[in-house]
Amino acid sequence: MTNQVDGLLAMKRAERHKKLQSALFILLAIALMLLFLSPLYISFTTSLKTKPELAKNVLGLPRQVNWDNYREAMVRSNFLRSLMNSCIVTFPSVALLVLMSSMGGYAIARFGRQRKLIGFMDKVYLAALMIPFQILMIPVYRLYKMLGLQNNLLGVLIMLTGNSMAYSTFLYVGFIKGVPAELEEAALVDGCGTFRAYWTIVFPLLKPISATVAALHIMWHWNDFNISMILLQRDDVRTLTVKQFYFFAEFNKDYPVAFAAAILSMIPVVAFFMLMQKYIVSGIAAGAIKG
Repeated sequence: MTNQVDGLLAMKRAERHKKLQSALFILLAIALMLLFLSPLYISFTTSLKTKPELAKNVLGLPRQVNWDNYREAMVRSNFLRSLMNSCIVTFPSVALLVLMSSMGGYAIARFGRQRKLIGFMDKVYLAALMIPFQILMIPVYRLYKMLGLQNNLLGVLIMLTGNSMAYSTFLYVGFIKGVPAELEEAALVDGCGTFRAYWTIVFPLLKPISATVAALHIMWHWNDFNISMILLQRDDVRTLTVKQFYFFAEFNKDYPVAFAAAILSMIPVVAFFMLMQKYIVSGIAAGAIKG
């Protein structure tokens, strides 16, 4: 009888301990959620205030909503033109990146051990991941100026694609190694060439990782500042991220209008991320496991 009572007491203690752990986990999750949402809250509330009200109360809600900041932000940033510039450098560069890095990843995954040159390119890609862009800024600027690609959206598109090639190829290599090679071998036996076997058999199987690469790099290219700031110095070709920088002049920092412009520039990429977030998580996890 004593053993049964002790067992029941131990079960109740274990249950209470489990409930306490669950409550602490929920509180921690809520605290982290509030921490990560705080920049968005500050940005949105700041964008609805006047400059005097912001000076008096930085973190509080606005007493009167001031939508004029958004209208002024659209006018001063030439929003539609800047939005078009961002779309021109973002979406074609991501499409080109998916096309080229998927083929490069396929070559490395399938022929990297048999062919020394392809194996060497794998090492080059890994080395490129370790080089920060800050080292390349001055050579890139001088090269683009010499080639006449400065203040040219095509030049930014090429640079964004090249700068992201190593990481996206690395993701493709890990995923393709998990695709059965027997599928391609059967196609080759039936008279299908390597290139055709890739496009008709392998590439359709890469939809999860392709969606991941596209989603990640659309966000990164859309929010790129360093490359666009260096190469786009003429006002009519600047992207949204570069336009926001010029709201902060030396003697006039119009924070409400600047944050309104930031909110406007976030809307397209946030909407895209909400649609694609499941592919980002599943694609990265699949690439890591299969690699």
